[in-house]
Amino acid sequence: MRGDNTIGIIVKECSAAIWRLLQPLYMPVPNEETWKSIAKRYYELWDLPNCIGSVDGKHCRIKKFDKTGSLHYNYKSFFSVVLMACADADGIFTTIDVGEAGRFSDGAVFRASNLGKLLLDTDKLHIPKPTPMPNDAFDFPFYMVGDEAFPLKINLMRPYPKRVLDNEKRIFNYRMSRGRKSVECAFGMLASKFEIFQRPIMCHEDTAIKVIKAACVLHNFIKMVEGHFSVPQISKNQENQFTNREMSPSTNNHCSNKSAHELRDYLKKYFLKPENALP
Repeated sequence: MRGDNTIGIIVKECSAAIWRLLQPLYMPVPNEETWKSIAKRYYELWDLPNCIGSVDGKHCRIKKFDKTGSLHYNYKSFFSVVLMACADADGIFTTIDVGEAGRFSDGAVFRASNLGKLLLDTDKLHIPKPTPMPNDAFDFPFYMVGDEAFPLKINLMRPYPKRVLDNEKRIFNYRMSRGRKSVECAFGMLASKFEIFQRPIMCHEDTAIKVIKAACVLHNFIKMVEGHFSVPQISKNQENQFTNREMSPSTNNHCSNKSAHELRDYLKKYFLKPENALP
């Protein structure tokens, strides 16, 4: 038998060690080749060209931390800390940020996260230069996808608001939802693997953050070592188009000079072209 304090120390130190040892191997900082590989996988699985990840926030239920009042009380009526994550097409976390109070929205948490701050500086994130999408002539930036809570940026696409939808915008929103579900599936797999997410986490704030980070990197480890991956549903013609795009990048930067709203409109029209439409 061990006392509560002893067990708490063991959990804290073990979680920190798991993160320290596995993070460089199973959640390394992405480089340019990694982003390109993720983008190719997104196109193969979900028909989203130039997409390098989906971002979302998960409220991890906690027992109220000491001396924090209602800081962590969220709109779902329980106490939580936010796990802000970006996942690739197969539901593997590429980057995470843990610890913001549950009272803040996903958009606010994202802006305060390292990913949100660095997204404005693509050189620090090693995001590849804009590249033409299949069946297209203009350089288009690589981008992540998020839901309505996230800001619209050149490298972050979000759906059109529901109040202004027409058929073209509904099609765009549907295509975005195909990409966003990868991070939602990652959260689902995380919660199903580790029962600690099925009930409030009852420990000190620092320990809770270490436990969540350890669970995320263990999720990646299990997924990469023992996981089952989706089989791409892509025709040979589409595969050739993607390969040709990689081999012969365009030098036309017309599209990359547009604003975030103009880029979203351009992507909407791109999805409506017969050669890019889905059944």
